[in-house]
Amino acid sequence: MEETKVTFQTKIAILATGLLSFLGILVETSLNVTFPTMIKQFSTSLSTVQWLTSGYLLMVTIVMSTTAFLIKRFNTRTLFRVAVLSTLIGTILAAIAPTFTILMLGRVLQAVATGLTTPLMFHVILSLVPGSRLGVYVGIASMITSFAPALGPTYGGLLNYYLNWRMIFVMTIPLIILILILGEFSIRLKASRKSGAFDITGLILLSLVFFGLIEAFDQAGNYGFASLNFVVALVITLVLFMGLAYHIRHGKHQILNFRILTNPIISFRAINFFLLQFINIGISFVIPVFAQNYLGADSMISGLILLPGSLVGALVAPIAGSIYDKHGAQLPLYIANGSMVIGSLLFWWFTHSLSLLTVTLLYTFLRFGFNFGFGNIMSDASLQVGMAEKADLNSLFNTLQQYAGSIGTGILSAIISVSQLHMATRQTGLATANGAQNDFLLLSIFGLIGLITTAVVVRLERNQKSIPKSN
Repeated sequence: MEETKVTFQTKIAILATGLLSFLGILVETSLNVTFPTMIKQFSTSLSTVQWLTSGYLLMVTIVMSTTAFLIKRFNTRTLFRVAVLSTLIGTILAAIAPTFTILMLGRVLQAVATGLTTPLMFHVILSLVPGSRLGVYVGIASMITSFAPALGPTYGGLLNYYLNWRMIFVMTIPLIILILILGEFSIRLKASRKSGAFDITGLILLSLVFFGLIEAFDQAGNYGFASLNFVVALVITLVLFMGLAYHIRHGKHQILNFRILTNPIISFRAINFFLLQFINIGISFVIPVFAQNYLGADSMISGLILLPGSLVGALVAPIAGSIYDKHGAQLPLYIANGSMVIGSLLFWWFTHSLSLLTVTLLYTFLRFGFNFGFGNIMSDASLQVGMAEKADLNSLFNTLQQYAGSIGTGILSAIISVSQLHMATRQTGLATANGAQNDFLLLSIFGLIGLITTAVVVRLERNQKSIPKSN
């Protein structure tokens, strides 16, 4: 009979790693509402300031791509200590940053911490939580991290409006110290020491491809999609991607275990996982910019309009996990992807007539759908691999999750910036609305693709069950 009890020590370990991941997402989402302020303070553009989010998420992605190796080579507590130290130094640098460059350096150090702790949290869950309780605990982990975007825009908006954006960083320092104490008490998971050689070539190529694609869209935001800058950056990125593909096929060691994607169910779940996060992070970037530039809201209000949806999403996550444990992935994922399609289409159709109230309601609907399916995708995909490959799947999916947010912010920011390039400076509000409308249409298409992947997996699973097992 399978053990169903989860120890108190395991629960605290999940809490400690979850809270550090929470802080990373809290600061990330709280900064989105301060972008108009920072554009003025640092005398720069939206396409540059958005690097505080996309660059941060890019670094998170790169670090996450190494965690399959790191988790096997180093004890979990060692990695946790590195993450806490990194986030503490990064937070202090960001709080006192006199220039945008120093602020960006602080964000990069914070990204190292988030890149380590989010996979560590799921590693603890996948390693120590019984299969019969997996959906609930992945849902709880999703709820912990989902409360960050619930509070982030409001937290950032209030501090930026009444005090200063630097307080966003200062206020997190006591929580970092508490997290260190909790982790020291509870985290004991040992490394397997079966990691093999580190794939430095793969890491460099993967990093260059990830950076190159974001840089290409940054160039598009500054000069337009028809510009030579965008085309050259995109071509260089494609060449680097071909080099990465060759390395994946012929290299002796792999930074990420892409071979697990040969399982079609895992590959379709990975696509769905990526697209849901693209929509989630992308729209949480677009809405504050849209609210301030087009609807005339201040940073506090543009943060508050995201609060109800994020709270609903956070509360839904463990409920959706429980439904998954009892009934499987089909229902939660149809609800999630269907909500993405409907919500994004409504945003697109009514863009120019939206009010703060309708934005709040539509975002609440979207976040309900997102959290109904997002955590369950990884839970379902993890059932397709053995224990030896769970760390690989964890690292791959978390890398996809973070890069979806990074490239999503970059692409959607570029679309708005291009719209602003084509209109007079005094028409910034209308240009933002036109760009946002194009963003919403793109997100609708991605939601539809997610819905299709769910239907394909349902058919694949049905075909698997219909094949008689050989004795």
